[in-house]
Amino acid sequence: MEVTQVLHMNKGEGETSYAKNSIVQMKIISVATSIIEEAVVECLEKKLTAESMGIADLGCSSGPNTLMVISEIIDIVYGRTNKTGNPLPELRIYLNDLPGNDFNNIFISLPEFYKKLKINKNIAQEGCFISAMPGSFYGRLFPKKSLHFVHSSSSLHWLSQVPRALDSSILKPLNKGKIYISKSSLSSVHDAYLSQFKRDFSLFLKCRSKEIVVGGHLVLSFMGRVSADPSSEESCMQWELLAQALMSMVLEGLVEEEKVDSFNAPYYAPSAEEVRSTIEEEDSFTINRLEAFEIDWDGGAPSNNNFQNKINKIEKYNLSRGQQVAKTIRAVVESMLEIHFGREIMDELFKRYAELVDDYFSTTRAKYIDLVISLTKKD
Repeated sequence: MEVTQVLHMNKGEGETSYAKNSIVQMKIISVATSIIEEAVVECLEKKLTAESMGIADLGCSSGPNTLMVISEIIDIVYGRTNKTGNPLPELRIYLNDLPGNDFNNIFISLPEFYKKLKINKNIAQEGCFISAMPGSFYGRLFPKKSLHFVHSSSSLHWLSQVPRALDSSILKPLNKGKIYISKSSLSSVHDAYLSQFKRDFSLFLKCRSKEIVVGGHLVLSFMGRVSADPSSEESCMQWELLAQALMSMVLEGLVEEEKVDSFNAPYYAPSAEEVRSTIEEEDSFTINRLEAFEIDWDGGAPSNNNFQNKINKIEKYNLSRGQQVAKTIRAVVESMLEIHFGREIMDELFKRYAELVDDYFSTTRAKYIDLVISLTKKD
């Protein structure tokens, strides 16, 4: 599976779109707000940005969260320069994601964004330049020393590829009946995932080290785990339940078992220690913060989904928590699943997944672990 070609959030503004089902990602952004502010203020205090400030949001996706992040960063810069009496630097803002991302959704919302920027902060369009930079962040994206602050949220848990040892075109399936690490997985499955993560994350850091000025900052947040156990529920259960939904369809002849055996998610939720050791080994950045936050699977939204409805301005309707989670997961992974299993099973698959999640919620407080890391570029 070519991840760069098939991985994208569901496009548009329909009921299964990412734009309407990204409350968990919004929550993840919100818990990192104070850390983002701390890093941006430090950039300004170091006077790295006298005339122009380069800002990049990597893995920006689309929908309301994209410009929410940028708006927060602009608010911080505007507030700080007003407080100190320094002139506002020109802002060069780059929005990055894979080429399949719904950039058109972002572009359509920019005129209104610029209008509000002018009314609320008197920042004209010639003072804030927003552009897209499609491509994989596991490679170079920007000129050397052109960036002062880089942000990435809910993205770096996605790998550049399925670990080669698990690729069905190379070996017989090592992880039968599963689509990610599980309690029944061989240790070689975890080893393959960890190796791929360390390779990818090291490359990410190496590329950013060339693009960020000395003293510049990087704030990253992505799914991880506190436990040393790679098969812990906090990092694996959402995939385990999806595998169970698929296998229930196998038993009824709706999905071929070989299809399940040959699918492995290009995803890894690292432990905090695995993240720390990779950063230290790559050695381009100093770690300022490495913190873990618990995030409810449904983002902590009310069970009747009123909060999500308010955000997206859609009609009120009732959903179980399992259905909410299923819509969130579907908006993120459907593009990959469609390619492998076929579009025709998606509705039934996520119906079964929602039921399994509801059962899981009945006995457990389901939560993700969000790792937030703040880094400074070394000399």
